[in-house]
Amino acid sequence: MENRKIIIPDEYAKSRLDKALADLCPDLTRSNLKRLLDEGNILLNKKIPKASKPVLPGDKVEIKIEQPREPDIKPADIPLEILYEDDFLLAVNKKRGMVVHPAPGHSEDTLVNALLSHCGGSLSGINGRLRPGIIHRLDKDTTGALLVAKGDLAHVSLSAQLKNRTMTRRYTAIVHGNIKEDRLTVDAPLGRDAKDRKKMSVNYKSADSREAVTEVTVIGRFGRFTHIYCDLVTGRTHQIRVHMKHINHPVLGDKIYGVKKEPYKLDGQMLHACSLTFSHPATGETMTLTAPPPDDFMKILDILSKEDN
Repeated sequence: MENRKIIIPDEYAKSRLDKALADLCPDLTRSNLKRLLDEGNILLNKKIPKASKPVLPGDKVEIKIEQPREPDIKPADIPLEILYEDDFLLAVNKKRGMVVHPAPGHSEDTLVNALLSHCGGSLSGINGRLRPGIIHRLDKDTTGALLVAKGDLAHVSLSAQLKNRTMTRRYTAIVHGNIKEDRLTVDAPLGRDAKDRKKMSVNYKSADSREAVTEVTVIGRFGRFTHIYCDLVTGRTHQIRVHMKHINHPVLGDKIYGVKKEPYKLDGQMLHACSLTFSHPATGETMTLTAPPPDDFMKILDILSKEDN
């Protein structure tokens, strides 16, 4: 149980309690805050308040948060497309629709379940039981190359490369609109969206915003669409998807950041992690691993090429 105490700052005078807490507790979603209020686990000046209660500077808020129990993660015999494997690391081509690590609604069908079955106890334990071996992640409907550490020493090395930006991650995407420049850099900080805490947005003023830089290179143009490479300088949640929306070229098929009416029936965004370049954690050898795009990505490219011609 976590007992969190908050003093309402001056700038939130007469704000609704739920809106003030959404800003002051960015780690809690609005639905979590609503549940805590409904359950009486949020007190305002030692009384159970309504969500709409106006707050005043100096008001004291107490929040009781029960720590969720970690589920028992079991191995599952789920096929993996392995790009490379040795005693120190594993790289897979993640399929569309696969969640990387267990989360509500996904406890038996994730990449971690498959890794536990394939690797047994050789995965690193640095990230705990829910994320063994996981160095970085891909969104559920983003496909492509994902790196996994076997053993803690490999995990430390690979994580350091990611943090120090010596690991290169390249994506390919199909986006709406015709990008005029052959190359461009999107440099726009990302933070939690003020209206929907599950989403990210470009925000230059929010205290929780972090630097985010994406380098874009055009591969081909198809009138209404552009085929691009995206090289990550930083690696923030939903970075490419939000950056492309920010420059008015949202990723085709993106159900969260894309257009309302898509011209094609797709199961997810046309965004694929096509290559990883890094130093091997044991030998120091520079390695580049590539992942072929899925069939639906290639099918859309073929359709666009025929339409353009």
